[in-house]
Amino acid sequence: MVLVCLTSVVASLPFVIMGFWPVAGFFGLDFLGLYIAFRLSYRQGEGFELLELTPIRLLFRKVSPRGEVKDWQFNPLWTRLDRQVDDEYGMQELALTSRNEHVVIARDLSPPERETLAEALSRALADVKRGH
Repeated sequence: MVLVCLTSVVASLPFVIMGFWPVAGFFGLDFLGLYIAFRLSYRQGEGFELLELTPIRLLFRKVSPRGEVKDWQFNPLWTRLDRQVDDEYGMQELALTSRNEHVVIARDLSPPERETLAEALSRALADVKRGH
């Protein structure tokens, strides 16, 4: 951000010298907009999801950037993964489904990352089901 600020100041100096001082304000607005966008992006990055699988339960915990926690518990024997796959764009949605509950997981992952998670979680669920 310091580099962007310095670049904005250096780029706006010739305009201020020529008398076009409002241009410097627009450079400042650009910098302010970029700073706010980065702050919001970093704040969103503080949220996370946790999957914990044991032989008797599958816990899905979603923690928002504000620290709000929401838990879903599933019986791994009755839980399946639902996938929405687009031929062109890959896996668009991955969800845990058990009886009447349907919870979308891994929303912030890219389609290839969702695919990797789905494969690993499918294997883990199958291992738990075989163990019973």
